[in-house]
Amino acid sequence: MSIKKLLAVISLILTLLFEGVGPMVSRINDVAFRIDASATGEVIGNKVSNANVWSLDSVPAPATGEPGTAHPAAFLEYVQLMTATGGSAQRDLFKDPSDKSVLNDYDFAPLINACRNILALGAKPHIKLGNVPLKYSAKPSIGVFGVNVRPPADYRVYYDYIAAAARALVDEFGAAEVLGWRFGVLTEYENADWFKTESGLASDTLEAYCRLYDTTVAALQDTVGQEVYVGAHSMSVAEGLWDERDFIEHCANGTNYCTGAKGTRLCYLSSSFYDSKPGEFAKLTLPQTIAILREKAESVGLNNLAYGVDEGRILSGTRGAAASDLNMRICGFTYQAAYDARLIKQMADYDIDYFSAWGYTTAGLASGIPTVSYHVANRFASISSASRVPCDASACLIPGAEVQALAGYDGDTDTVYIMAYNFKNSLDYRTAADLSFIIEMPQFDGRDVKVTRYVVDDNANFFDEWQLDRKRYSITDDCFTWSPDDPCIESYTTLSAQWARDLYFTQLRGKYASCAALSPVEETAHISRSRLKIGISLAPNAVVFYEIKPA
Repeated sequence: MSIKKLLAVISLILTLLFEGVGPMVSRINDVAFRIDASATGEVIGNKVSNANVWSLDSVPAPATGEPGTAHPAAFLEYVQLMTATGGSAQRDLFKDPSDKSVLNDYDFAPLINACRNILALGAKPHIKLGNVPLKYSAKPSIGVFGVNVRPPADYRVYYDYIAAAARALVDEFGAAEVLGWRFGVLTEYENADWFKTESGLASDTLEAYCRLYDTTVAALQDTVGQEVYVGAHSMSVAEGLWDERDFIEHCANGTNYCTGAKGTRLCYLSSSFYDSKPGEFAKLTLPQTIAILREKAESVGLNNLAYGVDEGRILSGTRGAAASDLNMRICGFTYQAAYDARLIKQMADYDIDYFSAWGYTTAGLASGIPTVSYHVANRFASISSASRVPCDASACLIPGAEVQALAGYDGDTDTVYIMAYNFKNSLDYRTAADLSFIIEMPQFDGRDVKVTRYVVDDNANFFDEWQLDRKRYSITDDCFTWSPDDPCIESYTTLSAQWARDLYFTQLRGKYASCAALSPVEETAHISRSRLKIGISLAPNAVVFYEIKPA
């Protein structure tokens, strides 16, 4: 037996021993945290500030205010419009997308309306310009994502199109407003399923993308302003047709295909990040994925870029009638709560600015029953303005368990915040974690404080009740188009059987609103010798948030 197989067997035996015997073994996961709330560092930042929509007409309406529902607008700062300006008859912004004899019959009303709807949410647009309109390519070719993957036949014509779109936005919303928005050029630019020349050669496609990027940036700068915020979204978590680092090199040192000058404006670099399914991580971690971009950028002198994730989380789950894809790229199980908290802490640890989500409620990004992902994002958003403080851990854990915490202090609100999670990459994880916190708080010495605790576990999740109701009413996997593990029940892409949808809306939805409620628990404590001690037994794959402020 190889060493690798032997270690795997030992790990399995330990897991079975520790998790299989349940009450026979006590205090398996023990973690003691020491936090110094007086040693403030950098502001943590809003890692959940972004969300993406697939099409211009799918920007959600503002919150309905219906009792028991939630809406992510409270913490969203940007909504990304994916593939916003072309690539199919539905996306091409023309009066007649099929008429190649007229190349400037622009119709930017759908783009303007989508941006107006984003502003109504209190967020800003992040517009992914592309793909290339069908009538601008010599031989358009529709890829697996339903859009044209070919470059334009005439880049000057494409420049005019992007410039006209930007000018229409400036005319509608004002130059100062649009200058505060974000722009990107394509989605996963090195992914051949999104962009590829007719030859299919990596070198040809790299050159075509760099030319497209330079042309787009020039059009934006000439209309919106030289300081327009623009960048690019690579795949990176998986191998592409060509090396994304070659694009970064071009932006720093290459000859601009549009202006002839050295380099091209670049404000941010983002990637995709998808784990395969619950229990199966991708080959790269999130920090490793972003490091590919950051290390190259800094090596060529691009030192002040923002870094984020423009789409991702978990690709698939149990198969539905047509596919195993998760509609919102999350599952509804409480596992997702700790999974999300873990990603947030990784972003804080490795200076990653944001992770853009596909949805948070049973209605996606619209008002719906909140998921555990929503609860984690919403509670974390309250921490985002705090300055990070040291949080050291001493742990005794079962194999594969990750029990960690993030802490901060916000001087403006005089509040200490803690987020802690008990994660293992398994839907069958069954071991609680005993967490203790010793918090040094000299700013509160001798005072009473209010300690508010929010626990995101099965008690704040409707999805376990949904699983029971599925069995009770025989809502089988083939009643779903995509994976039944996704909590976006109100989408036909998830739950498609009409009788089951009728049952959900008429009999079950109201109950789930109550099941999904996240109820805080408040206590009062006295700070003696500048120190507070608190603790909790945290359920498997659960997350706890603490807010501590003067009483």
